Formats: sequence, structure tokens, C-alpha cells
Amino acid sequence: MEPTTSVLIRDAGPGDLEAILALTNWAVRHSTALWSSEPETLATRAAWLAERRAAGFPVLVATAEGRFQGFASYGPFRARDGYRLTVEDSLYVLPEAQGRGVGRALLAALVAHARAHGLHAMIGGIEAGNTASLRVHAALGFREVGRLPEVGRKFDRWLDLVLMQRLLDDG
Repeated sequence: MEPTTSVLIRDAGPGDLEAILALTNWAVRHSTALWSSEPETLATRAAWLAERRAAGFPVLVATAEGRFQGFASYGPFRARDGYRLTVEDSLYVLPEAQGRGVGRALLAALVAHARAHGLHAMIGGIEAGNTASLRVHAALGFREVGRLPEVGRKFDRWLDLVLMQRLLDDG
């Protein structure tokens, strides 16, 4: 696929919730990118957006030619205060927009946001078979730091989790 030339990254707003919900539920039903089997509701996505904003975490949307292409966010890596400078990213791109630079633009914007807010490390927890996400993370300086075999289950099979990390104050 050819790269999308005009990907616009912006903060998500309430008007984006239906598109975010549709993509989230697509991932629930059809992929191993999201390890959940229960679809979300508009209310749960609205609460998620409000919680992210209240905590100072970004929720970003990518559009191309005025159309929703995907979304990304980061949030706490773990709950204890010793982890407060480490975050975990989430990145979802419409199937038809994959391979066009949308994921890369979203992840680059998350990294820039995290750096600007003085965070130290970003973690990506990625299903081992999700080669597109592994490649996007690697292209943006993430490196594999761990692999957890068979820690998740979906579609009647075991899933391996790859942990990728990028230090944000690395120059």
C-alpha cells in the first residue's frame, strides 16, 4: 500500500467516540491486538476518554482526507508510584489504513507527547504474531525487552506477549 501523504494527528474529542468504539470492537471481534472478548459500549469508551484526559494522558486520532484512520493513547504501565514515569501505549489503525504510515504517525506523536511531559520510558505490549505493530514500534526506536509465552488466550489459542521499550530521555 502506498503511504498516506496527509495524516493529521489531533486530540480526540467526544465526536470521535463512535469511530473509536467501532475500531475497538472490530479489534475485539477480529484480532489479537486487544485481548478481550467482550465488546465495549459508547458509555465505557466515553468514561475511558474522560479518565485519560483527567489523568493528563493523551488520546490521539489520525485522520486522512478528513476521515478517521485510527487512534492511540498511553496510560500507566503499572499502578504503583515507582512506575509513574513509565507508560504503556495503545495503538489501533483501521485495517484498510494499515501500511500507510498512520500507525507510525500516531506512535511518533505519542512519543513526542510523553517526552514533552517528562516521562522516562514507554512500553508496548504486543501480541507476538502482530508483525505490523512490532515493526512500527521497532522503526520508532523501541526494542524487544521481554517475551512472555502463553500468557493470554483468545480465539481458542494461547497468545504470547512481546514487551517492547523505548527510553524517552535517550537524546
